[in-house]
Amino acid sequence: MMISALLAILAGAAPPNPDWNCDDPMAQQEINWCAHQDYLAADAELNAQWAKTSAILKERDMQWMDGHGNGEDGKPGFFRAALDAQRAWIAFRDAHCRSEGYYARGGSLEPLLVSTCKTKLTKDRTQQLQFLIEQ
Repeated sequence: MMISALLAILAGAAPPNPDWNCDDPMAQQEINWCAHQDYLAADAELNAQWAKTSAILKERDMQWMDGHGNGEDGKPGFFRAALDAQRAWIAFRDAHCRSEGYYARGGSLEPLLVSTCKTKLTKDRTQQLQFLIEQ
């Protein structure tokens, strides 16, 4: 089901040039566009994992409250802690990848460097979110 959703997203994103082919991109603009499509697919996977993870963490909050009276120990709940981390992670990802792109600042390679970085970090974060609910 996840793969079909990703394919639908990618199918809906028609390339600016109908001759572009992400199986064998040639020109820099084509390579940049394809790298961005890879990032969008990774981001869709991340968002799906976030939905699963946040739902389970909200359940853990309820279980914690049930098992510990009011649950008040001065710490944020499971979900709140993850939400704070996710927001901080997004800011980190965007700033870090922007700085990686500065290797080719202003050049045609910069978008590729940014998209590639964001794809890698987003895939890593998706695994981290999965790990949170496997503990």
